[in-house]
Amino acid sequence: MASRNRPDPKIQSLRQSGTLNLHPEKVADPLFSQSAFFDARDALQVKYEMLRRVLVDGEPITSTVTSFGFSRPSFYQTQEAFHDGGLQALIPRKRGPRGAHKLNPEVMLFINEARTRDATLGSVTLAAMVNERFGIAVHARSIERALAREKKTPAPNP
Repeated sequence: MASRNRPDPKIQSLRQSGTLNLHPEKVADPLFSQSAFFDARDALQVKYEMLRRVLVDGEPITSTVTSFGFSRPSFYQTQEAFHDGGLQALIPRKRGPRGAHKLNPEVMLFINEARTRDATLGSVTLAAMVNERFGIAVHARSIERALAREKKTPAPNP
C-alpha cells in the first residue's frame, strides 16, 4: 500500500527543473482537463501549448492567455523567448546577478589596500571611495558582508 504522505515525484522533478507552474488552477483550457497527458502543473508544457494555440491554430491571443492562465505581456515574452531560443528558452532561469559582480577581486583589493592604509575607514566611506575610483555604486552593507566573508575564508598558505 502506498504512503499517503509520499511526495509526488513529478512535482519534485518540475520544482527542481524550475518548470513547476505555481498556479495550475488558473489553467482553464479544456485540453488540460480532458487528458492526463496535459499537465497544468508543468509550466513549460502550458506555455508551449499556449504558443501553439495562437501561432498554429490561429486562436486570438486575449482568449488564449486567459484560458492558459497568463497575461498578454507574458504571452509576448514567451513568444519572443521561444523565437530566440526554442523550447529550452521557455525554461525559467534564476533571476538576478550571478556572483559578486560589483565587488570583484579588483575592487576588493582596492578596499583592502585602503583599509590597510587607514584602518578607521568605515563601510560608508569605502563605498564612496569605490564609487569615485571605479564609478560603481555599492551599498555600504555589501562591503561589510564582503569583508566578513573574507574574514571567514582562511588565506591560502604559500
